[in-house]
Amino acid sequence: MSPLADRYGRRFPYLRLSIIPACNFRCTYCLPHGYHADANAAAPLSLDEITRLLRGFTELGMHKLRITGGEPSVRRDLTDILRTAAAVPGVTKLAMTTNGTLLSRHLHEWMDAGLNAINVSVDTLDRACFAHITGHDRLDDILHGVNMALDAGLASVKLNAVLLRDVNDKELPSWLDYLRDKRVGVRFIELMQTGDNVAFFRDHHVRAEVLEEQLLTRGWQLLPRAADAGPAREYRHPDYAGRIGIIAPYSKDFCAGCNRLRVTATGDLRLCLFGEFGIPLRPLLQSDDQRDDLVRAIGGQIGRKEQGHFLHEGRTGITPHLASTGG
Repeated sequence: MSPLADRYGRRFPYLRLSIIPACNFRCTYCLPHGYHADANAAAPLSLDEITRLLRGFTELGMHKLRITGGEPSVRRDLTDILRTAAAVPGVTKLAMTTNGTLLSRHLHEWMDAGLNAINVSVDTLDRACFAHITGHDRLDDILHGVNMALDAGLASVKLNAVLLRDVNDKELPSWLDYLRDKRVGVRFIELMQTGDNVAFFRDHHVRAEVLEEQLLTRGWQLLPRAADAGPAREYRHPDYAGRIGIIAPYSKDFCAGCNRLRVTATGDLRLCLFGEFGIPLRPLLQSDDQRDDLVRAIGGQIGRKEQGHFLHEGRTGITPHLASTGG
């Protein structure tokens, strides 16, 4: 069995690493009151600690890395982190998820550092609705950054849109117009319940399958899932340059294709976004001499991964909001 394989036969070549919990947006579904730092919280992992962490994971077979937050561009040494991560032997794909506020300013710097894939949070193409959801009137600037990424030839450019009932769930026609001639993937993500959004979830949750049915009636076709792909069911249409992905965590067998692990900004391994516990790896990141202990610690935890999440039961684990573990 692969060192990064669990008792259900799933393999985990994909790591999502949060580098900072802070975010400069106030999204209604995540941090509606903005980010408030905990004065007693530990500092995020240092560059040296991140390097040791990634070397340990690649020794176990990880090859796809996604940098997340909070908002990763809030961290001032983001470019150094990207450059260091890209140089770790075994990392073949370096991606990042961002709200895009600094994309147009730093895109080429990030690409030069080794970034080859990016997901940008764009919940709507309507400027007023975007400002309502995020607390910032930045849609035009963010879409300009997306266009720059496409023009620069970044290997993968995707947009993430969280579906919200009675807010942005009727915008498929606008998205189809956008995708007709743009080689970008749009990921429609079903709203998930977290520890502090129960009332919001009740008011705004809409099943992603509703949108999926609309795509099928319009002639979109489901594509086979790539081995290291994320959880989206991806659709294409011959008349459109772009593609559409559906992320439906409440759908049947959603967790059967899970292929990623998560590490928080302070170094806790999370086997599931909605897991009940974290495994502190930071004590094993203080010296290069600890590599063997780190590898054994990571490999020894995989067997504790559950077959699925418990969202259907209203159990959200220790995730208070998505910014806390990088979504």
